[in-house]
Amino acid sequence: MNIPTLIALLIVAIIFVAIVANEIKKRKSGQGSCSCGCSGCGMADVCHGGKNEKKESKEI
Repeated sequence: MNIPTLIALLIVAIIFVAIVANEIKKRKSGQGSCSCGCSGCGMADVCHGGKNEKKESKEI
């Protein structure tokens, strides 16, 4: 491999790691992978599982 190929590979790897780290950070903070929020999402129960069930039981 030559230097330009290694540099391009390194840039792609850094971008990939940054995207994965950002998704892990958002999941740990309770946000979903989409940016629209869970209030209008039809898949909120699948995405967050037990969290929404607790909220619904408290409201009743």
